[in-house]
Amino acid sequence: MIKLKNQDEIDRIRESCRLLDRTHRKLAEMVEEGITTLELDRFARDFIQKNGGKPAFLGYMGYPASLCTSVNDVVIHGIPDKRKLENGDIISLDLGIDLNGYFSDAARTVAVGPISREVQKLIDVTRSCLYAGIDQAKEGNRIHDISSAVFDHANAYGFGVVRDYCGHGVGFSQHEDPQIPNYVSRGPNPRIKAGMVLAIEPMINMGTWKVTLMDDEWTVKTADGMYSAHWEHTIAVYRDHTEILTESEE
Repeated sequence: MIKLKNQDEIDRIRESCRLLDRTHRKLAEMVEEGITTLELDRFARDFIQKNGGKPAFLGYMGYPASLCTSVNDVVIHGIPDKRKLENGDIISLDLGIDLNGYFSDAARTVAVGPISREVQKLIDVTRSCLYAGIDQAKEGNRIHDISSAVFDHANAYGFGVVRDYCGHGVGFSQHEDPQIPNYVSRGPNPRIKAGMVLAIEPMINMGTWKVTLMDDEWTVKTADGMYSAHWEHTIAVYRDHTEILTESEE
């Protein structure tokens, strides 16, 4: 069931989103050669807690960390460890916050030092896919309008659109209805209404759209070993506009 939010509830979700945006900005500044993904995870956990929140991912369905750190060919759900980042890597940072019972969710892909033009293009197109999807997230449209916008933009550049994982509703819990695929599926296609709070999250691969789940039952990698990028925002739909809650005006 899709849970619509009133203005007071959206305001509280926005507070969670603002803390999440601050956390992401600080994490992006920390990404450099030699830092470990475990150090990034520890910073995220401590920063969120010091600011009155809880890491929404920690313990969620057994996930062992606060931050998902997906490096290079890891699509999503990379578990932080002692691995040191190297120049030429890219890392997707996916993070959620529970602030007084209101949830936010966002992901960004960050380069470690200089990267190739092809990999930078992957990051840029994935981010553009996110905004193409957000442009279609308005009252009166349907969920598949978002899906089609994401898929068409990525497909125009020859990139693979991950089909096994998708965006979702968010706000009262970490994952809510509706599901938001990044391609047009045969699944439910509800109409978008004011009061919806959605996490739109394109996961785009340089090569095939196919992915493989690792033995830890969390880490998802591209099936061909090529790089993947991930961008996500939490948004709120109003009658006359859509607001990106996890993007500050700084």
